[in-house]
Amino acid sequence: MREIQYESYFWQDEEIRLRGIEPEDWEGHYINRFDTPARRLLECAVELPPTIAEARKFADSNADFSPDNQRIMFTIETLNNENVGGINLNSIDERNGTFSIGIQIDRDHRGKGYGTRALIILLRYAFLERRLNKFNDYVLQGNEASIKMMTKLGCSQEGIRRQAIYSNGQYLDVILFGLTKDEFTGKHKDVLY
Repeated sequence: MREIQYESYFWQDEEIRLRGIEPEDWEGHYINRFDTPARRLLECAVELPPTIAEARKFADSNADFSPDNQRIMFTIETLNNENVGGINLNSIDERNGTFSIGIQIDRDHRGKGYGTRALIILLRYAFLERRLNKFNDYVLQGNEASIKMMTKLGCSQEGIRRQAIYSNGQYLDVILFGLTKDEFTGKHKDVLY
């Protein structure tokens, strides 16, 4: 296969690239399922024990941007092809122009800015290519890394759903965040075309 020239590729920046999930990505999904604290923040629950069969099914069903899926799933990798996590575009409402994003960075790669970078790439796609207008998301109380990332991106805290999630023997708040297209393009002019 010829060498790919990535210099002007939409789906990357100076450190990371988004790519479609491939069947061999099952192992990363499987290993991440053993990180209970991170999965609890992402799924707002303790999941049943992971299985290799489930991980393979996840990778297979999300490979090649399956149109049957309600999410557009990506693998996040460094420019030297190291898988560092996953991100997805979900809850897309074309009529009202709203959407959400889910993200998980592998334990060994957290705190390096990969999540923020991936989110900026996906927001650029949602706002400037899909004509969506409003990013809505929520963060579970106690997820300080995600709260910091939302703030850094320019999201506004729009409210709190008090005691909305029951996890680990307690009721937790859900913090609501939002970002409009105009707010994104105003704050992130450096990543626009």
